[in-house]
Amino acid sequence: MTTAQPSVPARTSGPGGAVTPGPPVAPGSAAEPVFALRWERREPPLPPAAVLAVGDAVPALAAATRARLLAGVRLGTLADAGALLVLGAADDLPWADGARYLGREGELLVPTTARPLPVPALWPAALGARRGQVCVLLPGHAMVADPPPPTTDPAALDRFLPAEPDTEPGSAAEPEPDAAPGPGPDAAPAPAPGPAPGSAEQPTGSRPA
Repeated sequence: MTTAQPSVPARTSGPGGAVTPGPPVAPGSAAEPVFALRWERREPPLPPAAVLAVGDAVPALAAATRARLLAGVRLGTLADAGALLVLGAADDLPWADGARYLGREGELLVPTTARPLPVPALWPAALGARRGQVCVLLPGHAMVADPPPPTTDPAALDRFLPAEPDTEPGSAAEPEPDAAPGPGPDAAPAPAPGPAPGSAEQPTGSRPA
């Protein structure tokens, strides 16, 4: 698992909530973006080259990616705070509810059905990406990192999955032994005890005169 360093969140600036990625820079600096991010629908869609999950969708994508790795598929994985990116061949990519497929637009990974404006070629430099780095841009999130090596190790996804509860041997309460069954409703009543030998209630056995 490769961690994206640094993560570059999108920030809002300008009227109408236009989004400019990257950390704030000093006014007048040559690196200050002077354009706002806009999106238009793309037809036909780009071929998928990656899949991204953000927030609550991360555990489901991690589980789906782990299953693909267990099946022998080689995938690259990147993570930053609250996001998981999985790269690979289109037929090998996992899927999970809430995730988004990304396609390659030059040096950018963008949603397969959307095109960033201005032209995509301007955005890697605006995000501070160096040549050869992975550069992801989509509404509300951006990521820049060195490309991850492909892996087949499913343990790389364990930290994104819910922890399983620990179960120690013998920790469960031992079941109590069942009580001896009582007599059934049709059982005959036990005979009453007879009088003690020599008591007043026992016949003497004498014969009448």
